[in-house]
Amino acid sequence: MRNRLKLLPALLPISVSLLCYAAAASESTQPLSREALYNSDKAPDSMLYDKPRRVIEGVWSAIGATAPRTYANSGHNNNLSFVVTTEGVLVVNAGDSYLLAKALHDEIKKVTRQPVKYVVLENGQGHAMLGSGYWREQGVPVIAHEDAAREIEDNAFAILDNMKRAAKEKAEGTAVVMPDETFKDKMVIELGGERIELLYLGPAHSPGDIMVWLPYKSLVISGDMAFHQRLLPIFEHTDTAAWLDTWEKFAALGAEIVIPGHGDPTDMAQVTRYTKDYLVELRKKVAQVIENGGSLNEAYEVDQSAYAHLPTFEFLAKRNAGRVFQRMEFDF
Repeated sequence: MRNRLKLLPALLPISVSLLCYAAAASESTQPLSREALYNSDKAPDSMLYDKPRRVIEGVWSAIGATAPRTYANSGHNNNLSFVVTTEGVLVVNAGDSYLLAKALHDEIKKVTRQPVKYVVLENGQGHAMLGSGYWREQGVPVIAHEDAAREIEDNAFAILDNMKRAAKEKAEGTAVVMPDETFKDKMVIELGGERIELLYLGPAHSPGDIMVWLPYKSLVISGDMAFHQRLLPIFEHTDTAAWLDTWEKFAALGAEIVIPGHGDPTDMAQVTRYTKDYLVELRKKVAQVIENGGSLNEAYEVDQSAYAHLPTFEFLAKRNAGRVFQRMEFDF
């Protein structure tokens, strides 16, 4: 209780910002054009798409582009967050390349003199793990869930080859590096008076999706458990029914602040609307197609217009519906 009371003054400024984020996200806006998605860059003097911003005392995040990986955004299309304590720094996501990891580290050094003590991977995707080699050179251990480690072992070389084709000279120094440490369900790090819980709550968007929960701050770095400013992608291996089951455990944390895998810091209401509610609605509409004897082509055309204002809608909506159909048709 004492720790929570101390946080109240620090939480007040962010609460105003979160209301602004929520209001902006709740309004229908024009989707970014293909050109804007692929060529925008908020920090042209850095490999980072945008530089870190303070979310709350001790927690920072460099918010990535909502586009897929491009040369312009240097693969910084996810959030690269870090927690600063009196005994060191914990970084969430290694970044998409050696040079991107270095660029993030350069910005961390501007915020604090404390050394980076840990790097945590939210999953095994390229933009989470390809920068691990840089951190290994700094003597920083890289931590991931055991399923994410298997994903890296199986797919990292192909992911690296794809990244090199897109990034060209920006891929310099990048190599596949396995995590130094893995865990199954939960790992707790006590650092500088901060309790940092690495949690695997169950299947979600990708194998080994984890979140970083800061109970003293009521803040969760959710990774790809939660989306709100871009349409979430559904992969071939994504089990949306299991994701919804896992969501209930996520919601039970009672987080007041959510730093999602993509997009600005927000609250549970916003990520619920654009993650849980989207999945529930899409599954319901696809189920109706199946119950009526409809085809995959009909599933592609289910109405998702309530989410058409989100960047990446044009790329992902029909693909998402198709993948849900292919998974659900065996349940009927």
